[in-house]
Amino acid sequence: MIELEKAKEHLLAGGYTCVLCKEQDVQVSEQRGVRPLVNWLESGQDFKGYYAADKVVGKATAFLYVLMGVKAVYAKVISQAALAVFKKYDIAVEYGQIAEYIINRKGDGMCPFEAATLETDDAETAYGIISAKLKQMS
Repeated sequence: MIELEKAKEHLLAGGYTCVLCKEQDVQVSEQRGVRPLVNWLESGQDFKGYYAADKVVGKATAFLYVLMGVKAVYAKVISQAALAVFKKYDIAVEYGQIAEYIINRKGDGMCPFEAATLETDDAETAYGIISAKLKQMS
């Protein structure tokens, strides 16, 4: 998976939060949380077959990668629930560290997007939950 290694190198060397690679196309973001993936999904660009590298992947983020159609994901930190999503949707995954769940930015509880998507196993349903949560938080 040379493309996954390329995405991982961009992530670790560039100070980005997430990276998408496919052939010569490299997309990067410095935005945190689910926002860059939602923006990419809403852009209408086709990311099917891309390889992703991300600093933190929780269950909500995993569902967004499913909807984007990525082929494989590298996560510096990944939650157990995110691993289960990738397994269900047959997406290859590599990671640096596994966590029981993703911690919120305050460090005093679970990430609100991970908490919001815990009860679903469907990517489309999760997308609706994530969108609603984004609107609620803004």
